[in-house]
Amino acid sequence: MKSVETRQAELEARRAQLMTRMEQVESELDSHVEKDWDDAAVEQEQDEVLEDLGESAQQELRAIEAALGRIAEGEYGFCVTCGERIDEARLDVLPATPFCRKHAPGAKTGRG
Repeated sequence: MKSVETRQAELEARRAQLMTRMEQVESELDSHVEKDWDDAAVEQEQDEVLEDLGESAQQELRAIEAALGRIAEGEYGFCVTCGERIDEARLDVLPATPFCRKHAPGAKTGRG
């Protein structure tokens, strides 16, 4: 079982990685020089991929910030919906998750 301090360090390390990646994406998006039509079309496709990566990183960053807030409040590792402890195996895979398996978005509840 990992300690809250270990999980906090892991979340902070991941946050630093995401921030670096977001800076790289921004730098890449800002670095384009006008080219001919074919090059511009390829560049636009690449920009869309980079923007998707940036959005994904922002979403993960928000989840990490929220998890770090729950750590500060002493609420980390407990489902925000039901208050039950989140399974360690789930936290190993999704350390920023605020939900137990039962209350995770898209979880099957067994109801019709």
